[in-house]
Amino acid sequence: MAPAPIPRRSPRPIAAPPDLDRAALARGAESLGLALTDAQIVALERFASLLLRWNRVHNLTAIGAGESFLTHHLLDALSLVAPLHAVLDQQGMAAEAARVLDVGAGGGLPGIPLAIASPALSVTLVDAVQKKVAFLTQAALELGLRNVTARHARVESMSGQYEVITSRAFAALGDFVRWTAHLRAPAGCWLAMKARIDPAELAALPPDVVIGAIVPLSVPGLDEERHLIRIETR
Repeated sequence: MAPAPIPRRSPRPIAAPPDLDRAALARGAESLGLALTDAQIVALERFASLLLRWNRVHNLTAIGAGESFLTHHLLDALSLVAPLHAVLDQQGMAAEAARVLDVGAGGGLPGIPLAIASPALSVTLVDAVQKKVAFLTQAALELGLRNVTARHARVESMSGQYEVITSRAFAALGDFVRWTAHLRAPAGCWLAMKARIDPAELAALPPDVVIGAIVPLSVPGLDEERHLIRIETR
């Protein structure tokens, strides 16, 4: 597929959404073990506003009635950051050398918050839907995220090598692994964000991979199950 066209920079200022409290965002990030700067907090606010504004027109991501964007989406996405860095530490890899691929990136969750919180990481966001990639390109432009690349493609047709391949509510685990196996760098792994654990889904994984860990994620203010599943080759 052709690269997504880069939209024009929006002339309108980006204000924080009304339910996004800056202090609550900072406290939530701290609870997740993240010491974010004021500039990073502001960038997360701007991303939230940009996504919500585009979502009203383009339906980029599902935001349920009564859901708080802060807890269900922003902090939920940020819960990936510390475990991902722990994986890199286990691999003996510096963040500056790591390439991360977020599959089915949609509205940029968790990829954009990950890139904001971890500016040393190189983050590639891929989606097969043109309007979503147009948004991701615009968000990276407006937020000045030089560590983000947005790709309009089916992941099966992509090339490249990535140390970590992530997804959030993208597909069945078996499909996620099969469609991206050719993109995994040597010693790389998959990190899948899931709500509930489905034993049948785990059992359907390809025979050449194994579950490395299932990590319960505790998202501040969210009383729902969240898990991070690490998948490795045998």
